[in-house]
Amino acid sequence: MSHFSNIKTQIRNLSSLQDALSDLGVDWKSGPGEVRGYQGKTQTAEVVIEQDNNYDIGFSWNGKEYELVADLQYWQQPLSVDGFLNRVTQRYALHTVMRETTKQGFQVAEEQKNPDGSIRLVVQRWSA
Repeated sequence: MSHFSNIKTQIRNLSSLQDALSDLGVDWKSGPGEVRGYQGKTQTAEVVIEQDNNYDIGFSWNGKEYELVADLQYWQQPLSVDGFLNRVTQRYALHTVMRETTKQGFQVAEEQKNPDGSIRLVVQRWSA
């Protein structure tokens, strides 16, 4: 029997999460919305990613962070669950760093994707 799994993340900022998903070309909907699961069961999430098989993926706020919510038996993404979360988390971290550095008066001078998949970010701030 299948059921929803809630996978903890370190994701706490909804805007950075949404930007990360958009960067990865994921078609998502802003919630609150219903994540559809086995036998018509649903769970509320702030971000919903519909799948062609009618079993959705979502990110739901648990009071501390956004958890990935999905019925993993019906996972229908090009990447594995871990691969998907790793990519989302990397883009999320990039957006979070860029938001925070912008608040402190920095601008992105250089963004470089390395062969190992990591991202090198150079920020600068001009002072008068």
